[in-house]
Amino acid sequence: MTDLACAYQNLGKFEEAEIINLRVLESKIRINGKDHPDTIWSMSSLAYTYGFLGKWRKTEKLELQVLEIRNRLFGEEHPDTIQSMANLACTYSSLGKWAEAEKLELKALEIRTRVLGIENCDTIQSMANLACTYCNLGKWKDAEEWELQVLEIKTRIFGKEHPDTIQSVSSLACTYNMYGKWKESEELLTKVLTMRTRILGKEHPDTLQSMADLAHKYTGLRKWKEVIELQVQVLDM
Repeated sequence: MTDLACAYQNLGKFEEAEIINLRVLESKIRINGKDHPDTIWSMSSLAYTYGFLGKWRKTEKLELQVLEIRNRLFGEEHPDTIQSMANLACTYSSLGKWAEAEKLELKALEIRTRVLGIENCDTIQSMANLACTYCNLGKWKDAEEWELQVLEIKTRIFGKEHPDTIQSVSSLACTYNMYGKWKESEELLTKVLTMRTRILGKEHPDTLQSMADLAHKYTGLRKWKEVIELQVQVLDM
């Protein structure tokens, strides 16, 4: 039944996945107990499904249980425990509990940096998540500092034209825009559009999104000629 739930999730049939996951979890608890690894995995899977259904309170409740059990059984430095912290932080963000999300993300980042190293993909993702939370908290300077660090590491590891690196440039541009750094935001958005057009092509969804982002930026700056030029490019595709 676990495979069936996974198949439903991959098909976007989350209501059906929820029903199967609930049955699986009840069975695992009855047979193996709450602390068994298979049971914990089933809790996590059900929480994942609840998230896609927007049932954030249920997601939060399950993820708190998973984190408590993994922390007790494996310790806080175990990869599964750290991932549970990150998952719960993400749920807190979805619930608008930014302070709680910040606290967990800082803890996850500190452990991952110490255990995995600063250039590990999970550590980099923790930095990006923290930057996003700082944006939601209106801590623009803190967000900028972390995004610059993420961008520097990705550029060094992946190169300037890697999709992940380009996405980090785009995220930094968004932060600059919210931070009131209009010129810097425009320059980065232009850079992102140029790279995506050359690497992915004009009709790629990411390129089209970059066009929309830059057009929105131009609208805010009242650069109407540039807005028209971008809109004409879209219409010509």
